Amino acid sequence: MTMPDGAVAVSPRQELMPAAALFHSLSDATRLAIVQHLTGGEARVVDLTERLGLAQSTVSAHLACLRDCGLVVGRPQGRQMFYSLTHPELLDLLSAAQTLLGATGSAVALCPNFGTAGASPATGVEVRGE
Repeated sequence: MTMPDGAVAVSPRQELMPAAALFHSLSDATRLAIVQHLTGGEARVVDLTERLGLAQSTVSAHLACLRDCGLVVGRPQGRQMFYSLTHPELLDLLSAAQTLLGATGSAVALCPNFGTAGASPATGVEVRGE
């Protein structure tokens, strides 16, 4: 469908796709942990691997995802790369999420599709059939 001014009509679902992509980029616990750490300022991959106890390749892959989504940026200094958040509004989003989790008593953790109720305590991966 074409609008009178030449613009193409977009369905309400299509309008929400960028927001869905944003939330999907933040839907991984490792990426959230990286973002949370970066709220305190710049960090190198080595800082994040030590903090999170993860392999360098894992942290780098998650940083690449966050960078591709425009949420973090790398600043080279010599042979090192310092990562930081690109938009301070991300702090507001994280704060609002914490407020919402508090208001719901973290009920989202019980969600049968996305919650942590069926997750293994060691890995956070859902265990079915146990």
